Parts: sequence; C-alpha cells; structure tokens
Amino acid sequence: MQDSIEQLSNIVREAGRERRPLCIQGSGSKSFYGRVVQGATLDVTPYRGIVSYEPTELVLTARAGTPLAEIEAALASKRQMLPFEPPHFGAGATLGGCIAAGLSGPRRAYAGAVRDYVLGVRMIDGKGDDLRFGGQVMKNVAGYDVSRLMAGSLGTLGLLLEVSLKILPLPAEELTLRFEMAEREALETMNRWAAQPLSLSATCYHVGVLSVRLSGASAAIKSVRQKLGGEVLQDAERFWHSVREQQHEFFESAKNLWRLSLPSCAATINVPAIKVSSQQLIEWGGALRWLASDALPATIREAAAALGGHATLFRSTEPNDEPFHPLTPPLLVLHQRLKKTFDPHGIFNPGRMYKDL
Repeated sequence: MQDSIEQLSNIVREAGRERRPLCIQGSGSKSFYGRVVQGATLDVTPYRGIVSYEPTELVLTARAGTPLAEIEAALASKRQMLPFEPPHFGAGATLGGCIAAGLSGPRRAYAGAVRDYVLGVRMIDGKGDDLRFGGQVMKNVAGYDVSRLMAGSLGTLGLLLEVSLKILPLPAEELTLRFEMAEREALETMNRWAAQPLSLSATCYHVGVLSVRLSGASAAIKSVRQKLGGEVLQDAERFWHSVREQQHEFFESAKNLWRLSLPSCAATINVPAIKVSSQQLIEWGGALRWLASDALPATIREAAAALGGHATLFRSTEPNDEPFHPLTPPLLVLHQRLKKTFDPHGIFNPGRMYKDL
C-alpha cells in the first residue's frame, strides 16, 4: 500500500505545482452535500482495507476507501459498533467520506458525534507530504487536535489515508416506544427525559408521534418501559434505518431539505412556505430539526438564528451557491488560515464548503 500512497502524493504534488484543483471522491454517496467542486476527480476507493482491529482495546484503524458496510460487519461479528451511527446514503459509502462529511445518525445526541471518536488520522497535505496526527488512544494530543479537525472538513484540508476510531460494544437490548402528542409537548418531554437516567439512544418526532429508542441492559430497559409506558414499535430496526438513511417518507417527499441545528429546548420554528406547507422531522431531543420548505434561504436562516441556531440546505432540486450558514468574519478568517496552512495551493475540494475556501 505504500506504493499507492506515493502515487497519491505525486498526484497532489503535481496538482500543486500546476495549481490544478482536485475533487476528492470515494463512492460519491455524499456528493450532493455542499457546493459543487470543479476539478479533476481523485478516486480514493482503491486505498481500502482494515489496517488493525483490537476488539479488546475498542480501537479500529482502516484506510479511507474502506466501505462502511465492511467495517460495520467486522464490528458486528464482535458485537461492537460505530457509536455515532453514521448515515451511508449509498451502498458504497466509505470511511473517508464518513469522516469528511462529519455526519452522525440518530444516536449522536446520546453517544456523541463523529469527531468525538476520531483518535488519529494519516493524511496527505497540499504539499504532498504524508502526515500523521493523533494515535490510537483517547489521550494522545497535547495542543491542537488536528485529527478531529478533519471531521466535517469535506476534504478541503487534506486527503485522508487512514483513520483510527474509538468503538463501543453493542447494547445488550434495544426497545422503541411510541407516544402520540403535539410538537410542543414532545419537545418538552424529550428535554425532560434527557435529564433522567432513562437509557435513551435516539428520539424522533414526526406528525404527532414521538418515537423513543432505549438501549442498555435488559433489566434497565424493562424498568424504563414500565416507567414511561407507550406503545412498543415492532419493526424498530427498519424505522431507525429509514431515519438514518433518509428513506423515511418525510425525506422522500422533500424537494428542499433543510438541516437546522438548534438548542434542544428552542420553540417551534415558524417558517412560511412559498409552494407547500413546511413540514418537520425532529431528532436528537429537539436539537436537530429537518425542515422541508420552499421558503427563501434568507427567511429560514433568519428564523434559525433567532432561535440561537443555524441552517444548512442539505438537499435541493435546484443548484444553490451557499448551502451552508454564512460564517461570521472572524470565523471566516480562521477557516482561511487553516486552509492556507494545510492546503497552501488551494487544490483540495476548493469551494466545497464556502466559495472563499
């Protein structure tokens, strides 16, 4: 595999000399996310495979082109999992794309985000240098944690080669309960329950129904079920998979899908729609709100900001120049400095996040 790394380094060096942009791509399952990148495609899928897996140490290291399905199968054989429950959005989704996109699934609010489990990375910077950051234990960094900076960077800072992740055991038992209630009551309920030891691992509210997943020891699950009541959802695994992979009926009908990050206790967001009525699906105890709306981007972002959050145009049927919430001037300067440090020639996915990056 060292030959493959040398080949990739040479491609990066040549692109840097010619100031030729590169579009880093795995399976392309998340190519819809972010702005359109103009550049030569740099396919990383051939650089794949699990480098090391220590079930007793709860650590896995794999190459960026490794399919997520392959990693999850290896973990499942040892009754372990990726705690942040990453969405695939395609059969060939890779580890590199998972880290670069920085997206987490239904378990995120209760187990942590992608970056929380990144222990170390190996990458090629904009000068073609093969670099390593972090390691294979939680306390491996003194100073700035560069490895976790890669999570959510959308390939704008470097070419990921390998990633080391902290993993966790699968829960002994899981159970999903459903409750009929109005949105305001659901938000209050999710926040109240989050402050209690109830073994919550996912929440989802849509069209008058609150779904709550419990994970843990059998005795604990039984006790919580008796305390909360509710109706047991029989096909829970399929339901949560549909939410994670956006195959739920809500997502299938959304033309313009907004991802709103808000304080979990924020009030109901009120956004007028132009063509159709706004619809919502709420996750993460109220902190993640998916909105299907034809309202103007400025209107939606103003409404999110008023509640203390921000809005991302996650998917759209029409090209959009700025899918991400605008950065404040100080944050933009910080992003530009990081980009200049890791990618001095500006060749990695230029403009994928913002036009000035």
